[in-house]
Amino acid sequence: MLLKQSVVLFLKHAILNPKYLLYFYGITMFTMTKSLNRPIRVLVAKVGIDGHVRGAKIIATSLRDAGMEIIYTGLRQTPEMVVNTALQEDVDAIGVSSLSGAHMTIFPKIMKILKEKGLNDLLVTGGGIIPESDMNVLHDLGVGKLFPPGTNTEEIVAYITHWAEEHRNF
Repeated sequence: MLLKQSVVLFLKHAILNPKYLLYFYGITMFTMTKSLNRPIRVLVAKVGIDGHVRGAKIIATSLRDAGMEIIYTGLRQTPEMVVNTALQEDVDAIGVSSLSGAHMTIFPKIMKILKEKGLNDLLVTGGGIIPESDMNVLHDLGVGKLFPPGTNTEEIVAYITHWAEEHRNF
């Protein structure tokens, strides 16, 4: 049904704006490489006192537009709240936006709680202002790819889609 709605939306916008055709076609190529029986479920979280929400909302909207089901936590979540929401919502991936410099506390805490709850099969990814050396440390802890500000949203869509195709069977 979602694909049918997307095609109708595409046809309406492609007629009005030929540039939309290229944009829609590019997203479709990323998201339709493997037939999945349900949408990929992604939790988008803002942890701590970081109030910079624009990037998280843009990512959430881009993932939604690519056919993913998005659960957005809103501001000022704790790692415990994020993991509990992920468990309750049965998500495939958690995306954390971190612009406050607290990434070396937030991501390890989320990973620790996930392990404690036996949730070892979720993708934990995210983005923000995270130095490359910290990205490497977080990757060693099991965190997936981390995206710096300005990353093309199609790259993020492709990464999550590819991960789901490789690690999920639905």
